[in-house]
Amino acid sequence: MSQKDIGNKIPIYKLKAGKEVEDYYDEWTVENKYDKDMVDWKYSGPQETVDLFKKHIPNKNIKILDAGCGTGLVGVELKNNGFGNFDGADFSQKMLDLVPENIYQNLFKIDLNKKVDINDDVYDGITCVGTFTFGHVNPPALDEMVRICKTGSLICFTINIGIYEEYGFDKKIKELEDKNSWKIIEFFKSNYIASKEVNAWLVLAQVTK
Repeated sequence: MSQKDIGNKIPIYKLKAGKEVEDYYDEWTVENKYDKDMVDWKYSGPQETVDLFKKHIPNKNIKILDAGCGTGLVGVELKNNGFGNFDGADFSQKMLDLVPENIYQNLFKIDLNKKVDINDDVYDGITCVGTFTFGHVNPPALDEMVRICKTGSLICFTINIGIYEEYGFDKKIKELEDKNSWKIIEFFKSNYIASKEVNAWLVLAQVTK
């Protein structure tokens, strides 16, 4: 599916990057329209990702980062599935302001397209849902995720199918495998936003650096 096709389905995919995207998300939070749209669109990414994550993680006390957490949809799923030690990070403060209380241990405003202010080997796992899409976060962010994770950690993320090759995610995933930075455990198509016929690759990788 081309970017034009997807842009006709969901306006966010018409945006380019940076401030334009941040402003769009800030406006999307008015009267909590973002969460309402996700329900209307039957957005399944958070649930599918957490289902895959917990399938491979017996210890629910691990320290997790929900990268690109938005209004906390993945955090709510993590909490509902017994996880209790996780942080959230997003580049839109207004999205972060809508996160329900008592979900995340900490919330950070960060730009995932830049080197993040987090030390090496901090997290035992990362979830990243809905962030790798048109005009949003680029493949080098995966290098940062590997850096801030401990060896053996699991990184579970979605990639909009429309940008998988166009943005070079296919090459970055292989590069990290070739460098023995991680190994891919699962890789399959997610329904993602079924009502809009938008699919994503759902990927689970284990850090092996």
